[in-house]
Amino acid sequence: MSNRITVGLDGSSAGSAAADWAADEAELRGAALELVHAEDWAQYGPFAAPLPEPRSQWAEDLLSLTRDRLLREHSTLDISTHSTRGLAASKVLASSAADADLLVLGSRGLGTVAGFIVGSTSSATLPETDTPVVLVRSTDGPDHPRRLAHDAGPVVLGVDLRSNCDRLLAFACEEADRRSCPLVVVHGWSLPPVLSYAPALDPGIEKEMADVLETTLRELLSPWEQKYPQLAVDARIVIGQPAIQILDAASGAALVVVGRRNRRPALGSRIGPITHAVMHHATSPVAVVAHD
Repeated sequence: MSNRITVGLDGSSAGSAAADWAADEAELRGAALELVHAEDWAQYGPFAAPLPEPRSQWAEDLLSLTRDRLLREHSTLDISTHSTRGLAASKVLASSAADADLLVLGSRGLGTVAGFIVGSTSSATLPETDTPVVLVRSTDGPDHPRRLAHDAGPVVLGVDLRSNCDRLLAFACEEADRRSCPLVVVHGWSLPPVLSYAPALDPGIEKEMADVLETTLRELLSPWEQKYPQLAVDARIVIGQPAIQILDAASGAALVVVGRRNRRPALGSRIGPITHAVMHHATSPVAVVAHD
């Protein structure tokens, strides 16, 4: 990796919030920061045609003004800018982030009930890159104050014990260690349909299954706790829909970490329902990490 964080800008308040978070994260990591803006000609009309010069100048101004603003708050950061015209924004962002440690994008708030819009560019970029992607919420309105990478609160990680969680755990442990904050690891579960009546027949079966899952989770976490002995780890096996349990634990979190299967089927990549729900409803920044 290049010890660099890439952030996509589009002129929105969500993009500005993403730039602020990325700059703070870059300072935490001692990393360089790259500001990227991509003009996708196709989105301005049915025919691919060069954009008018005022629009091009607007893009250059966006990058330079954002860089100047960030340098006023982070004077020691190494900040570069990159602008591309005529290519799909998702392709440009994925390409720019190919050797970066992190890609940061914005998402726009709808309200406390409706959640957030993860825009078409962000949704299209996620399957295009193996680089971890952090989605940062818009700071529009009093319900969504500005979030910084060093905000107080734990790092919350949602895990599926049936999957390979190594890459997720590596990312989450590093982020929690970097912030000197606790790591909350959540696995939500429910009894299989075939056993839905079992608790009524044997009240202890639910506890037995929970104990097995807790043992499995502890075994999974053991090598990471040895690698990060100073890290406070709160492992939770909770009954209920996984997305709801992760969102409940994520209230006030500094960062929420969820996974995305790293595979590209013939009909296109997809983001699983749990990650999709967390992306659209968590109020904290959400890191989506590709894994096998």
